Amino acid sequence: MRGMTTALVASALLCGAASLAQAQSAAPKAAKGPAKPAPAAKPEAAAAPAGNAEPTLIGQFGTWGAYTATPNGKKVCFALAKPSSSKTNPPNRPRDPAYAFVSTRPAEKVTNEVSIMIGYTLKPGSESTLEVGGAAYAMYTQGDGLWIKNAAEEERMVDAMRKAGEVTVKGVSAKGTETVDTFSLKGLAQALDKLAQDCRR
Repeated sequence: MRGMTTALVASALLCGAASLAQAQSAAPKAAKGPAKPAPAAKPEAAAAPAGNAEPTLIGQFGTWGAYTATPNGKKVCFALAKPSSSKTNPPNRPRDPAYAFVSTRPAEKVTNEVSIMIGYTLKPGSESTLEVGGAAYAMYTQGDGLWIKNAAEEERMVDAMRKAGEVTVKGVSAKGTETVDTFSLKGLAQALDKLAQDCRR
């Protein structure tokens, strides 16, 4: 299942990506204890068998960083951003940082796969949506990740993300907390163009 593959890649890469994202952000990630439920709870263990999984920043475009990595000898390219705003209902519920990924994995013939690591365990079977360019796309949930339900719509969604100013992601946690994350799309088109060039090699 393509979502599970992305989850494994994302969990292996998130440690390095998060540390690079921290360097770009004024709000560093808070230290967490070992009880953290997310798959990246022990990033050292996740990254250890993955070979050269440490991502390399190849360009920063607006709010989006373009990265490459080679877990298990297979090249992965992805654009990564943190939300420009996050809200919870009820307010101020604790959660880990959220990230939006647009990933390309040439070995699997996957191009521009959109996924959201939302920073908490999602409510099983809950409905999540990604809204961009006046359209809403249904997302399926697994653990703390979101992927588009209808893969045939993904290319249209990415085209809309290239042109729009922001994207909004709505989800519900396992504890019933509703979240709304807004990601600026400034620089995404340039980041994807950079990755398209780099991922050919």
